Amino acid sequence: MRLAILSDIHGNSIALDAVLEDIRSRGGADGYVLLGDFAAIGPDPVGVLERVARLAGAHFIRGNGDRYVVTGERPDWYKRDGTRTGEQIRRTELDVERSFSWTQGIVKAAGWLEWLADLPFELRLDLPDGTRMLAVHASPHSDDDPRFEPHASDDDLRELLGDARADLVVAGHTHRAMDRRLGPRLRLVNPGSVSNPLPSETDIRAGYASLDAGADGYSVELRRVDYDHDAFIESLRRVHHPAADFISGLQRRPTPVD
Repeated sequence: MRLAILSDIHGNSIALDAVLEDIRSRGGADGYVLLGDFAAIGPDPVGVLERVARLAGAHFIRGNGDRYVVTGERPDWYKRDGTRTGEQIRRTELDVERSFSWTQGIVKAAGWLEWLADLPFELRLDLPDGTRMLAVHASPHSDDDPRFEPHASDDDLRELLGDARADLVVAGHTHRAMDRRLGPRLRLVNPGSVSNPLPSETDIRAGYASLDAGADGYSVELRRVDYDHDAFIESLRRVHHPAADFISGLQRRPTPVD
């Protein structure tokens, strides 16, 4: 059995198409586990939702971005950034509201708001060898928990997973790919993000994970797939996305000077 695990597509159908083509080129998948953040912070929220809904054997869970689109709640991480002035906070708050309101309007007009609203918080699967797998967007505790980071210690991660009741936990949200063994039977995997790589990341390709499972065990491969970043940036301009400048900045990295 092969499962493709994707997270944080963020309205980027160009990157999603590249990932799906990579999966097909490798023999396809028996199922898909999609870890949320489907629509917001990208130019083609409906195109992404249409594509993932057509995937055979797909399982979906809710991301914090999906919750913001449905409920009208908004992220407030920037308000806790001590380096920002009051004016910068107000400007960011306005930009965030414009971006999520834009996505919310498009998703609602296309009839997908209820689909997003019905997404579950978590998914539990038993792999063929008996491994208990838990899929969440960020952590078993919340959909916006930022603590599953590569720099976190094994002890901290084990503590966070202490009540997970799972042998394999897959989570996205941080946009940082990782595969950490935390004991003989405990493993944490983050497939990385399909779109919107962090500014600190040098690899801006789309990320996903491929899980092969059988009666004798399972293996995980973290994969990276390139896509047309210029075409993606053009699509942001074409739809007049209110966060086009911010999102475009995530698609570019300065060329090192020798």
